[in-house]
Amino acid sequence: MGLSQAGKRALVTGASSGIGAAIVDRLLADGWHVLGMSRSKPAIRATGFEHRAVDLSSEADLEAGLVGIGRVDAIVHAAGKLRVGGIGALDLGEGREMWRLHVEASTQLVNTLVPQMTGHGRVVLIGSRTARGSAERAQYAASKAAMVGLARSFAIELAPRGITVNVISPGATDTPMLSDPARASVRPKLPPIGRLIRPSEIADLAGYLLSPSAAGITGQEIVVCGGASL
Repeated sequence: MGLSQAGKRALVTGASSGIGAAIVDRLLADGWHVLGMSRSKPAIRATGFEHRAVDLSSEADLEAGLVGIGRVDAIVHAAGKLRVGGIGALDLGEGREMWRLHVEASTQLVNTLVPQMTGHGRVVLIGSRTARGSAERAQYAASKAAMVGLARSFAIELAPRGITVNVISPGATDTPMLSDPARASVRPKLPPIGRLIRPSEIADLAGYLLSPSAAGITGQEIVVCGGASL
């Protein structure tokens, strides 16, 4: 358990599985009240957790889901989608879906909730090491790279208010997304540490970035890749 965040409230998207679910668990352990958003309801039955069924790929559904939420002290946008395809087989519709989920939903969450944040608020977006470029993942990489530009711009604007904005960019992580049939043609490579990144490792970093100890860290992309970037 990290520093107690008792009484604080965080919104976590993608809360039903993978990195999002691990972040919910970590924040609950730290004493946060957590509002989880995802299409399916997670199997979390902890005190301090509430859930809203929201399809973040729909602007209208997310707008409706944000109504009446009230103040939150932190936003963690962990919902994501990966679709792959090489040149000549790229699907523009799938590219738009990834842009919507990764970039537009991030914008919508910040634009709606941050104006009501008090000082010391926190925003963490879950990006990807793939943002640096990867064969047959061009559209995914572009949407994740855009998240970094978005976060840095938000960070500049919000720094005077004491609100930080950062991106955590995992490498290959042991989540259901990794075994998605839609990416069967592009298999992940084990990083030099010899194993996949664990969702709990991303969650621990998110917990730290949401803590008072991380007040001086903003506008950063932190890559967690087990040495794959070396």
